[in-house]
Amino acid sequence: IALLSLDYARYQQGAQWLMLLLGPATVALGIPLYQQMHHVRALWRPILCTLPIAATLAAVYAVVIAWALGATPLVLASLAPKSVTAPIAIGITEQLGGSVPLMMGGLLVTGVVATLFVDLLSRALSITDDRILGFALGLNGHAVGTARAFEISRTAGAFASLGMGLTGVFTALILPLAFRLW
Repeated sequence: IALLSLDYARYQQGAQWLMLLLGPATVALGIPLYQQMHHVRALWRPILCTLPIAATLAAVYAVVIAWALGATPLVLASLAPKSVTAPIAIGITEQLGGSVPLMMGGLLVTGVVATLFVDLLSRALSITDDRILGFALGLNGHAVGTARAFEISRTAGAFASLGMGLTGVFTALILPLAFRLW
């Protein structure tokens, strides 16, 4: 957007069709998840234990680093929801009083970097369970990570969908409250 000297309002107007497609695409992720429901039921305890810790860390580390570097409240509010999928992150950012264009940049960087790091760390730690890889990709890399998970397998994709969805719900419920208290 900056390289093209494009106004964000004009960009958003042109990209509205993309936002329209995000809703049905998110719903479509439910089909593989439904097909893997037997795995999800078997792992509900570890999922419920892992999710709050990982989702909280995903929001906190960026905010703490930015705060330590002297970022303004606008920047902090824009970076906090960077680990959830775009439609949810936009709503959270607006509620926190952040900048949607800044958040979208953080969202893109987070998705790409998280996907690279999950791939690298899984190889380094010899993690081969598609359920773990998928959940980590969805939780940390939202839509970009979920797309990568579907390249691995349908099981990884289903667990990435689950991670992305649960992280979005958890973050949407907790982050605005935590941000106000902080």
